[in-house]
Amino acid sequence: MANILNIETSTAVCSVALSSEGQIVDHHENYDGLNHATLLSQFIDDMLTTAKRKEMPLDAIAVSIGPGSYTGLRIGLSQAKGLAFGLGLPLIGVNTLQLLTVTAMFQEFFDDDTLYAPMIDARRMEVYTAVYNSSLEAIEEPQALILDNNSFASLLEERHLVLIGNGAQKAKDVIKHPNARFMPHVKPVAVDMLALAEKAFRERHFIDVAYSTPLYLKDFQATVPKKKVL
Repeated sequence: MANILNIETSTAVCSVALSSEGQIVDHHENYDGLNHATLLSQFIDDMLTTAKRKEMPLDAIAVSIGPGSYTGLRIGLSQAKGLAFGLGLPLIGVNTLQLLTVTAMFQEFFDDDTLYAPMIDARRMEVYTAVYNSSLEAIEEPQALILDNNSFASLLEERHLVLIGNGAQKAKDVIKHPNARFMPHVKPVAVDMLALAEKAFRERHFIDVAYSTPLYLKDFQATVPKKKVL
């Protein structure tokens, strides 16, 4: 077991959690929107203060690496890199889609042969998604997918498929197969990173503090503000 500072900023939720020996010691979440640049530093400072007060030397920094919000991922990873470098700690990258899957598994019981399709909302009918089995083995690798009524059709003919996260609401509008189950309420937050972060720490699976980048899945597309009409 280890003392880990967990940072999650892949969606509109900004969250940080301090874990030790398989338990959450302290945490902060904000669900009000993309306020990561304003809130994250203070959330981290609070966790560091808690760790110091409880005499818990940190063993690692864990951060969600996407896919998800371009801005949120950049802010989270840059803060995590700075901490890891400054404190001389290893850096753990947690896949956001796997995080959603684990969170759903912990919330409800599913049969062992159930498949999981975590989804993060992108633009229009597009989502960032993948398909995992109950061992978190990728049946379909992470990808940007435009949803339609044929999405996951072959898998749904054979297995139950749980669609998880804010992108699952889009899927619910077009996927009507009886083997599909939807959990759009599940959000990626730092307190649920514990299992994946500790597994990575035990296996010494760290990412490069200097050169690691978020898992974007597609190139950034900036929007052009509409001209004001006088």
